[in-house]
Amino acid sequence: MGVRRAVDMVLDAANRTQGPICTYGPLIHNPQVQEMLREKGIPSIKEIPEKGEGTVLVRAHGVPPQDKIALETAGFKVIDATCPRVIRVQTIIGKHHRKGYTAIIIGDADHPEVRGLLGYAGDRGFTASSLEDVKALPAFDKAVVVAQTTQDTSLYREITQWITENHSHYKIHDTICNSTEKRQAETRQIAQQSDAVVVVGGKHSGNTQRLAQIAKATGKPSMHIEDVSELDYQLLDRADSVAITAGASTPNWIINKTCRAIEEHIRASQKKNRFFFQARNLLLKTNALLAMGAGCLTWACASLQGLDHTLIHATVAALYVLSMQILNNLLTISSDRYNHPDRAGFYETHKKTMTAVALVSGGAGLLLSFSHSITAFMLLILMSFLGLTYNLDIFSVLPGIGRFKALKDIPGSKTILIAAAWGTVTSILPAMEDFNSLSVGISFGFATGMVFARTAFFNVLEMQGDRITGKETLPLILGETRSLALIKGVLIALTLMLLFAAALGVTGPIGFLLATLPILLINTIVRCENGYLLPGSNLEFLVDAHFILAGFLGIFF
Repeated sequence: MGVRRAVDMVLDAANRTQGPICTYGPLIHNPQVQEMLREKGIPSIKEIPEKGEGTVLVRAHGVPPQDKIALETAGFKVIDATCPRVIRVQTIIGKHHRKGYTAIIIGDADHPEVRGLLGYAGDRGFTASSLEDVKALPAFDKAVVVAQTTQDTSLYREITQWITENHSHYKIHDTICNSTEKRQAETRQIAQQSDAVVVVGGKHSGNTQRLAQIAKATGKPSMHIEDVSELDYQLLDRADSVAITAGASTPNWIINKTCRAIEEHIRASQKKNRFFFQARNLLLKTNALLAMGAGCLTWACASLQGLDHTLIHATVAALYVLSMQILNNLLTISSDRYNHPDRAGFYETHKKTMTAVALVSGGAGLLLSFSHSITAFMLLILMSFLGLTYNLDIFSVLPGIGRFKALKDIPGSKTILIAAAWGTVTSILPAMEDFNSLSVGISFGFATGMVFARTAFFNVLEMQGDRITGKETLPLILGETRSLALIKGVLIALTLMLLFAAALGVTGPIGFLLATLPILLINTIVRCENGYLLPGSNLEFLVDAHFILAGFLGIFF
């Protein structure tokens, strides 16, 4: 939590603050994050200058109180990104220091968190990294004992037990972060249940080093990596099951990248299922599966409206979505490097080919639409224009427009516009010649709501990468918890709408069948929230399969 909070704070400051910005010391112990911040023009300063300008963020590990005062005196605007769990330890030490207590800090003396904590103890602070160090300390009349928040729980338990037996008047506080304690316990557990262990995180991160030590102590083959390029696939090939864990300072995109790399390697090495997984991945990367989903959703929407099932409408929708999605992926490679590194690599390698596919499919969709209906053609032209100009600074010529120079700069616009575009192409275009406001409205609501839920859900999973690249998606505005609640609320509303429409005879029996799809999607989201489904190709395939299923229901029922 503290690490994620610090990264979010520095990225939000970079996206919203004018003037220079820097961190006082490395924000967290992770080389990829430090490199990412340098690329965004956010350096790390080691010394406090006499004169400073702009914004400085205090690292997640915290700093001595006198350093914060010095930063403000130098002229910086100070944003304190200290982990709240660390702030709690600072408060405990500071309160007891004012009462004359000596502080004994169990941790690594050279760790920045411990150096920061010592600043709150004044001249009455001592550090100890082992039981022997504690035994070597003199006896104090009054002492408070705390731990570095990422300290080994078993070591701290051993030390505090000895202190209780020999210095019962010392005050002991359990200050190890519960997520650290939980992760260490889980690492011991999953290591014993698996044939190999991969620990992901910075080599200089204390808590990640401890996880690597715990994994190694189990006797199972293990490796500590900072990046997927360090994976020893020969070791993994000898394992039937692989446990993956990560340090507190390891960002989500690196964990997901590691999981995807190992999963893809395992799939590729299994001859039995290799073709299926290669085909699945190609369909996902090229957006062919999503285009098929748009065609199937069009068929389902036609069934809701009682329209004849015309292949031309489904084909136009599929071609439009294929074109727009490919162009969107080509323009968002920078964020995909964090959210979908495999897809980003694919589009970088096949940029010319995929550009050609996007243009050809978009042109074919327009021609097909023109041959059927001039009104539908004009509407598709307008939608295509909005899609093509989404990332362009079309508003920059307007005076007083501020920072909203393009459609993409409008917070949350991507999620809403994608859903509206799908709703239009799958529901309104097929009904241009036989327009019934009520049935079109129900059909449009169903398609738009399902696509909104899909897009917003994936935006939730991609929050960290989007924040890095400065996107303001709906989940970044609302937050993860409220976004997920909104998604589920929309899906429940869709279910009720379809059930009522079917019961009143507006849609026919197909409404009852399609009402199951929002519930199935909620189940998928909940399973992901609870860890039963991990972000990756399997989850993407499963979510997009809901649209394919909608088409089958429309065809056969």
